[in-house]
Amino acid sequence: MQTNKSKTVFVSGNFNVFHPGHLRLLRFAKGLGEKLVVGVNSDRIGGRSVYVGEMMRVEVVKCNNWVDEAFIIDSRIEEIIEDLRPDVVVKGKEYEDRHNPEQAVIQKYGGKLVFSSGEVLFSSTDLLRKDLISKEDKRFRLPVNFMKRHDINLENLNQTVDNFSKIKVCVIGDLIIDEFIDSEPIGMSQEEPCIVVSPNDSKRFIGGAGIVASHASSLGADVELISVIGNDSTSSFAKDALDLNGVRGSLIVDEFRPTTLKKRYRCNGRTLLKVSHMHQNEIPSSLHRNLISKAKSTLSECDLLIFADFNYGCLPQCVVEEIISFSKKEKVTMVADSQSSSQLGDISRFHDMHLITPTEREARTSIRNQEDGLVVLCEKLRNKTNSKNIILTLGANGILLHVEGKDKLHHTDRIPALNNAPKEVGGAGDSFLSASALALCLDANPWEAACLGSMAAAVQVSRLGNLPLKPQDLKNFH
Repeated sequence: MQTNKSKTVFVSGNFNVFHPGHLRLLRFAKGLGEKLVVGVNSDRIGGRSVYVGEMMRVEVVKCNNWVDEAFIIDSRIEEIIEDLRPDVVVKGKEYEDRHNPEQAVIQKYGGKLVFSSGEVLFSSTDLLRKDLISKEDKRFRLPVNFMKRHDINLENLNQTVDNFSKIKVCVIGDLIIDEFIDSEPIGMSQEEPCIVVSPNDSKRFIGGAGIVASHASSLGADVELISVIGNDSTSSFAKDALDLNGVRGSLIVDEFRPTTLKKRYRCNGRTLLKVSHMHQNEIPSSLHRNLISKAKSTLSECDLLIFADFNYGCLPQCVVEEIISFSKKEKVTMVADSQSSSQLGDISRFHDMHLITPTEREARTSIRNQEDGLVVLCEKLRNKTNSKNIILTLGANGILLHVEGKDKLHHTDRIPALNNAPKEVGGAGDSFLSASALALCLDANPWEAACLGSMAAAVQVSRLGNLPLKPQDLKNFH
């Protein structure tokens, strides 16, 4: 839509508590015209959906820099729009396929109704519920309301964790070593504008596909990792760490690349600088058959395949395609994650998965979609990939589930982040992937798998470095 700066744009809602979804919606609306007018539903109109008084809600809206005018709505929306006659009315993307009573009025005077991706993982009401805000300062919290909605109990979850030992797993992907360098800040350099630190201590942890495999092994599964390493000292550390974690490593040596090493320089509990030693080019074609051969040999005896793709070249598309085709014939449960925080990736290249776990950014990038709300985004990604279940990971906002129910239809729900005091968030996705994949392989329903995955992520982010999860971490979760 071409912007006309003479336009008046109108948005309405309850606005219980301002959250990122509201900001998205208002920012989008302001971009469509010169004047943004916001209607805030009165206590009477909002009814049980409002938890904050109307005067307080409208005052908060007025404080937003994008809003030019805000007022309380105490009559039907059609009457308000007929009286105001805005050039553009903006609603959330989730209303696009619903009946919108104001549309007839807008069309009558020649205005336009526009839908924007203002939706986020949770609503204002959710922020006021006890599953997101607790009066007690607990680091971990169970998603009690979510568990009630899906008839999940701890006894069944604990039984699932006990049964992890029955699973044979093959993890394929990029092995990474993470190094944390604890430093003492000295000050600002006098020669050039940079901070000077003095390293005190360093610790290395296995990461990438290595920690995904290590989580699965430590949780009880029989695990083999297939990956590519360099011929260097870092690869020696990787082999020792995998052996210590009980993971069988089928590691292919590429003489022309280093074993991926990511260094984080930290001061006073905060990361100052990240330095990565790696190659992002694909492994040479001469190694393709070796990797595929190892994968087929392992998968012929496996229950679960986890693609842990970090887009550093270990998984060329031709290799992925052949492994998927073989796994489908062997009826192996397939799960994939394709992380692309600082590199390019495409989760949609992993098709026919039982579960994929992208971030919002990764999902939008893979289908080139910056417009739709999260539920619509998940459905479009599901159609493109033919995945049974999609769990969108949203960092501090938890996860959004778009999963197949018993009725074979897809349903959506959410789980908030279960740790309110994370120390290091980098390993959350890997731990979530491992625990949820194991549960799904045991025929746990997607709601139960996501619940265990969220619990695993909450435990993982409570500590510095990638430490493999243990069954008791999940069974003692509170």
